[in-house]
Amino acid sequence: MPPCEFSSVDYLNLSIHPPLLLFSLVSLRSLDPFIWLPLESSLSLTSDLSSFLTDPINFSVDSWKSFTTDLAMNPFSSGTRLRDMIRSIRACKTAAEERAVVRKECAAIRAAISENDQDYRHRNLAKLMFIHMLGYPTHFGQMECLKLIAASGFPEKRIGYLGLMLLLDERQEVLMLVTNSLKQDLNHSTQYIVGLALCALGNICSAEMARDLAPEVERLLNSRDPNIKKKAALCSIRIIRKVPDLSENIMYPAASLLKEKHHGVLISGVQLCTELCKASRDALEHIRRNCTDVLVRILKDVSNSSYAPEYDIAGITDPFLHIRVLRLLRILGQDDADSSEAMNDILAQVATKTESNKNAGNAILYECVETIMGIEANSGLRVLAINILGRFLSNRDNNIRYVALNILMRVISVDTQAVQRHRTTILECVKDTDASIRKRALELVFLLVNDTNAKPLTKQLIDYLQVSDPDFKEDLTAKICLIVEKFSQEKLWYLDHMFKVLSLAGNYVKDDVWHALIVAISNAPDLQGYSVRSLYRALQASLEQESLVRVAVWCIGEYGEMLVNNIGCLDSEEPITVTESDAIDLVELALKRHTTDTTTRAMCLVSLLKLSSRFPPTSERVKEIVIHHKGNVELELQQRSIEFASIIQRHAGIKSTLLERMPVLDEASYLTKRAGSTQTTASGDSKSAPSGDSKTTSAIKVPNGVAKPPPAVSMPNLIDFSIDDGPVAPTTNTTTSDPHNFMQDLIDIDLPSSPPSGGESAPTVSADIIDLLNFGTTPVQNGPPASSPFSTTTTKSAVLETKPTPLPDLIDSLTLTSSSVEEKPENKSITAFQSDNLKITFSFKKQQEKPQDTLIHATFTNLSSNAYTDFIFQAAVPKFLQLHLKPASSNTLPANGNGTITQDLTVTNTQHGQLLNNLSALNQ
Repeated sequence: MPPCEFSSVDYLNLSIHPPLLLFSLVSLRSLDPFIWLPLESSLSLTSDLSSFLTDPINFSVDSWKSFTTDLAMNPFSSGTRLRDMIRSIRACKTAAEERAVVRKECAAIRAAISENDQDYRHRNLAKLMFIHMLGYPTHFGQMECLKLIAASGFPEKRIGYLGLMLLLDERQEVLMLVTNSLKQDLNHSTQYIVGLALCALGNICSAEMARDLAPEVERLLNSRDPNIKKKAALCSIRIIRKVPDLSENIMYPAASLLKEKHHGVLISGVQLCTELCKASRDALEHIRRNCTDVLVRILKDVSNSSYAPEYDIAGITDPFLHIRVLRLLRILGQDDADSSEAMNDILAQVATKTESNKNAGNAILYECVETIMGIEANSGLRVLAINILGRFLSNRDNNIRYVALNILMRVISVDTQAVQRHRTTILECVKDTDASIRKRALELVFLLVNDTNAKPLTKQLIDYLQVSDPDFKEDLTAKICLIVEKFSQEKLWYLDHMFKVLSLAGNYVKDDVWHALIVAISNAPDLQGYSVRSLYRALQASLEQESLVRVAVWCIGEYGEMLVNNIGCLDSEEPITVTESDAIDLVELALKRHTTDTTTRAMCLVSLLKLSSRFPPTSERVKEIVIHHKGNVELELQQRSIEFASIIQRHAGIKSTLLERMPVLDEASYLTKRAGSTQTTASGDSKSAPSGDSKTTSAIKVPNGVAKPPPAVSMPNLIDFSIDDGPVAPTTNTTTSDPHNFMQDLIDIDLPSSPPSGGESAPTVSADIIDLLNFGTTPVQNGPPASSPFSTTTTKSAVLETKPTPLPDLIDSLTLTSSSVEEKPENKSITAFQSDNLKITFSFKKQQEKPQDTLIHATFTNLSSNAYTDFIFQAAVPKFLQLHLKPASSNTLPANGNGTITQDLTVTNTQHGQLLNNLSALNQ
């Protein structure tokens, strides 16, 4: 009869089964006193237990209750077994109960440590390791590990080394104390103790320990025991990683390990040689000269070996050794033609003979392909490797297909034609149900596109766009747009496919894409009528695609007369009948759609305003639609509605000029700026080409047959008044004589060059207003507008020519040369504003002791026939400027210029000189 076994759970239930307890305790003491003694000491109930065993018949009920109560309250002590502690912890219902159990057990272990309890030291350390795995602190038991390691017995050393690897790491100072014990155990006569020391050293070895114990490990590499050799090789890997300088001492015994027959030693030796090649160039050359043929022989033997049950996995002999040898061959053959030539035959043999219907075989084929593509292999071998990847793409395992796509993305730059043969299979992967495979396959398809296959690939991708998942539409749409932009040879093909993308996935098209589309349409006068009619049809079919709505309403506003009159019809185009009212209806429908965002509604209002100029009979209806949004909660729409209604009602004389068609945008400059600002590559050339080539302007391919602008050296656009995606006018030295242009750019409106006849003269602004910013140059008017495609008015862009002249006055942070700060600007007086009713003159003055301050003396003159009372002048400046207004000389401005009001202003630039310092730091 085996002795009875108790656990802490049994102790807690003693009061429920007293007869069983009586019988069990008596049987336990009589059968196995060696088991009973630790139990007796752990119960800590010697008196009650002795009386019970002496006279169990007369054992009182009170004594029994006391016995069971004490037993239930003291389930833990240093003698409690690990199994019982684990059961108690698992029986806890809450985290608080678990913490209480762990706290009691840790207290018992601390007590045992303080009492130097040697009988249960190994058991306490085992408990501490379990408590450590639960996340509780166990630092107080670190010295117990060293005591067990110093013991003479194997069981104590085993627990000690296990605790050393688990409770300590190489950063602990306590670890220095174990170096001597490790050295003694490495020289021990028992192989199992040597193995324990090697395992511990291979896991927690520090640089200091590596230098001290490297000779012992190097000696063990030549041991006769294969297990010691294997563990010594693995320990040497750790030593090399910590101290690479020791590679020259280990590379000679490491090379001898490759001649062993034991597969465990071979795998360890191959891995050790791999680490040596990574750590030392000398070791790499040594192993390349002396071990390449040996590795080829090992791979040939293991590939052609017969069935070996101890190494067989799924019918393949030791695939782990296969993989390790292939990885080492890849390192040896890289950039070395002779070594690559020596391994070509065996690689071809492995690639053709390995079965691909098992996972182990696929792993070997994968490493074989990686090795072939990583060495100087011949073209036939590379084609064989790519064909293997093509078979992987047809595998049902998602992991195999994914790794095949990853490798194909890397090797496409090596042999594009071989990858192109599997284009159909790759396109099928784009339609896969796995999201990661779809995304990776789409990136690979994008790299496969060239001038010859761009049209069929684009058609297939657009066809799949109709049925693709919503989560995948964004990536797919972005790639299609990039392909269409880069490989379009003619404008009509580009416009047709972009319209299809907008119709199918307009909500996923990025802003810079439809901005570029509008720029392309404005630069194609022969296709503007075709474009507006195509977009009109698409908008009639669906109003759900936001980008489609924006492009369509912009084109309808710009080219509405072409839509109604069928101007510019192509031979292949079917005519369409659209009335002026139909065009207004469609834009109004887009405006009132509840899901339309603020930007789209603003563009709809601009389109309606322009249609009121294109179609004068519809002005009243457009005005009613615009007035309806005067109370809109969106401030942007409210402001536009009020301003547009005012234009329609009160400024009919300037409306036709104000709402003229947008001038042709400079497409080449826009695309160049867009490519430089977004840093987006439209092909995989940036991955294969040198990094320096991918950053040059010549690497940018401008689509749609647009000529590239000549490279020009220009000042960085430090202050960009245009939107990020807007076109940039080329820098030119041509000046203009129109004094209104600079002010027009500041307020973003196209004022007429002369006041309209028969009405009040428009306010005039002096060209000297540029001195407010004091760029030290003359404004230049040239190039296309720098506004967004949905600007409310026709705008013009001013480009300033930079010259090394005295630059800033108010905005001193724009200083580009240090000498310009030292020059004192002249006091100037300008007419800041003048109309039929009011004239404002500014006089500027600088203080040499406070260069950041600018004093402005303002003079106000009333040119009307009525006197102004309660006159107040207010001004606003950017956040980096501080404005101080002094009291005005009066609040009454006499009529007919009979008197003036003066007021002094002080403007302080808080960023004075900061930009100069930043530019100097960047130049350095």
